Amino acid sequence: MTGRIVKATGGFYYVDIPNPSDPAAMRRIECRGRGVFRNRGITPLVGDMAVVELSSGEGTGSVVEILPRKNSLVRPPLSNLDRMVLVLSVTDPEPNILVADTYLAILAHRGIGATIAITKADLAPAQELAGAYKKAGFPVYLTSGDNGVGELMIALSDGISAFCGNSGVGKSTLLNRLHPQLGLATGETSKKLGRGRHTTRHVELLYLPGGGLVADTPGFSSLEMLRMGHIPKEELAGCFVEFTPFLGGCRFNDCSHTVETGCAVLDAVADGDVGKSRHESYRALYAQAKEVREWEHR
Repeated sequence: MTGRIVKATGGFYYVDIPNPSDPAAMRRIECRGRGVFRNRGITPLVGDMAVVELSSGEGTGSVVEILPRKNSLVRPPLSNLDRMVLVLSVTDPEPNILVADTYLAILAHRGIGATIAITKADLAPAQELAGAYKKAGFPVYLTSGDNGVGELMIALSDGISAFCGNSGVGKSTLLNRLHPQLGLATGETSKKLGRGRHTTRHVELLYLPGGGLVADTPGFSSLEMLRMGHIPKEELAGCFVEFTPFLGGCRFNDCSHTVETGCAVLDAVADGDVGKSRHESYRALYAQAKEVREWEHR
């Protein structure tokens, strides 16, 4: 039978398959992966559609085939995502814009949509942060307590979503508000380190009451993002969605959109059509990409 891997932990894969007695319900099968995956260098991921061979034991089986993916991430280990919700807190911890923009660029390069959820909007002004990402074309939701959760729930009611963000920004707290019965563990932000403790131990897809599936995932760090994949400098501008209307309008065909005279993107920044902070992130990422040689990327 064919179903979706919704949880992976301790070498087991939990696959939801249709329940023959109730087409509207799902039946969860605890599976092991076949050794053929190791031989082929394939790792089943949460979100994968998989072919399952049921065993004689009740509710157990084996994953025998992974169907083609539309996208995948290594950290967090997920596939077939429709969107990633990047959670940023206004304060405690302060948002790291370069880290956030790096992650958004990686998502764009992987063909994964992005939504911004800003937490702790009751503790500090959030309009400047929200405005910067709205200007860039991202859906943005301000949350504080239960405020704003309903609007976010509607946005997640279709397809597979995942939450990401640095530790302490409130991913698990926000998910608990989306679905109070989840009871996901949360951790207080460390005053000494200025960041939260990781509280999520594995990746699991969860059914939201308004529809859709969502995964609670560990926080990410800059090092983990570097491991997710290099973006060649020639492709980086296309990963900043607000640059798109201006690409192709530069004086030079090989314009880097960083310092050149006659650059349409730089003109857009000067005119206020592209946010300065986003362009600063682009320039920092472009400088990093220039230092990576092709053989190092391979």
